[in-house]
Amino acid sequence: MSSASTSRAMLKTLSVVKKVKMGKRVEKILKDKGGSTSAQDNGDDDPNKTPEPYICTGIFEADFTEFCRRNLLKDNEIPAVVIRPKPPCAQAPPDNKSKDSKDSNASKDPTPDEGVDAANQEEAPPKTYVTKDKYAYFRPVVQVEMENEDKPTTVTEIYIRGWKVDSLMVGIFKQCWPIIEKLSVVNLWNVNLSEDVVKEFASFLPQCQNLKTLVIDGTWCPEEPWSLLIGEDSLLTSLSLRNNGITDKGAVMIGKALSTVKSSNKNLVSLNLSGNKITDVGAVAIANGLRMNRVLLSLSLANNNVSDEGAKKLGEVLSRFPLTHEEVVERRKLLSEKGSPDQGLLKSPPPSRRDRDRPGSVRSSSHMDKTDKKRDKSSKKKDAKKDKDDTTKGKKEDKWKKGLLKASIGGGSRTSLVGAVSQPTANASFVADTMSTKTSKGKKTSSKDKRVPESDSPEILEAINPLLEQVESMDNQLWIPGNRCLINLNLSRNKITDTGMKGLLLAVQYQITLLNLAPSPAMKGILRMSLTGNDVKKTDETYVKLQEVLLARDPYYKPPEKGGGDNQSLAG
Repeated sequence: MSSASTSRAMLKTLSVVKKVKMGKRVEKILKDKGGSTSAQDNGDDDPNKTPEPYICTGIFEADFTEFCRRNLLKDNEIPAVVIRPKPPCAQAPPDNKSKDSKDSNASKDPTPDEGVDAANQEEAPPKTYVTKDKYAYFRPVVQVEMENEDKPTTVTEIYIRGWKVDSLMVGIFKQCWPIIEKLSVVNLWNVNLSEDVVKEFASFLPQCQNLKTLVIDGTWCPEEPWSLLIGEDSLLTSLSLRNNGITDKGAVMIGKALSTVKSSNKNLVSLNLSGNKITDVGAVAIANGLRMNRVLLSLSLANNNVSDEGAKKLGEVLSRFPLTHEEVVERRKLLSEKGSPDQGLLKSPPPSRRDRDRPGSVRSSSHMDKTDKKRDKSSKKKDAKKDKDDTTKGKKEDKWKKGLLKASIGGGSRTSLVGAVSQPTANASFVADTMSTKTSKGKKTSSKDKRVPESDSPEILEAINPLLEQVESMDNQLWIPGNRCLINLNLSRNKITDTGMKGLLLAVQYQITLLNLAPSPAMKGILRMSLTGNDVKKTDETYVKLQEVLLARDPYYKPPEKGGGDNQSLAG
């Protein structure tokens, strides 16, 4: 028995040794393939380990959720990305024919179960509104609109409503939004932005190449850094800052962002500042921003505290205004850089230093004898060259002056640009005809000779700065035509009286006179102006006249047809 027990113990120990060896082999194989699973689990649980960089896919929902998780936000703290709710579609009216046919069929073949089914049927949910779960309405969500709901990469608009957007969330947007190729609209309402958050927005919004419309309404910020959103790098074409409590402090910075003497915003087309606390000081600053700005088309200052002083300043900028000393200096710099053909006629070149130091009577006769012979020989060659150069130079100057006169008839940066663009064929044909008539007498001209050099036309297209417009000297000041690019101005619900209305009326009348003298398709002037709700009676003479003038210029106004029905009946 002792020998049997010892043999059994030996077998057990051998089996245990084999199992241990097999376990070691398995571990070795796993290490060779990629390491043990336990080591991987320990590495994943290590909070100090830096995660691998995430590459955005362009799918906003997936990228946004992943970045939120990487910023240690819990799943119940991550705002959901949902499709923006739309009003339910109206139900189509029932077809009377189909209804009659159903009624006839029901009368012919009645079934006993119809009444039971109708009673058991539940009432259909209403289609005039959409309901949500309890408290779901108040949870933070990011609403999106897509071109195609089946393709999540086609997000075009993003809406955020009623929850605070802090620096953490803006950092996530900074990584997600520039990747979305078709993002064109961002609409924020009541999001409680701080100064640092607005600065962060302004830093990365230019990276969104297709983002053109930004709406930030109902959001107060004490520092009022809104002008950063329309800096020189901004690509926004439409900006809405309604009901943000903007005071004159913010309005002054916005006016400087629109334009200064040396810089101007070149993309913003629409600016909405309604429902704020802007007074005459802010209105004057915004009007000064319109002096050198020739891009903005629509401006709204509705429901503010603007009175007569602000209205007068706006009217002055829209009609004509004198240049300040800084603007005159900048104008002279631009003219000197551009180079004028008449500059050489005004001043003779200054004498050289050698001539000033030595008077004419000091020259010796020996020096004159030596140099006279050389001058006689060289003067003949120079005269022949000068004759050729003068003829070619005269032709070029004539072409330049003719093109410049045609472009500057309208007097203005954009008029010269539009005039030059709309008349190149006419100028080319005119020059070609004159050249052909001169050469047709003795020589045959080819089609290549009739072409105008391409280097002549770009010189005319360069004059797009308002400071280079046609000036008029009055009372020892230089006056230029005002801003005629702004076509829509909203000043409703302010404190403007009949005094301010007179200034606006004079501005509109001046624009109409200037447009009749020099028509320009790009600079039509004010076409619509909203003035309701101001401190002026509707029966006031100036107010009534201004409304009549504006009504005739409104492109959407259609005058009623007089006697249309009588004429048709008589004709019939």
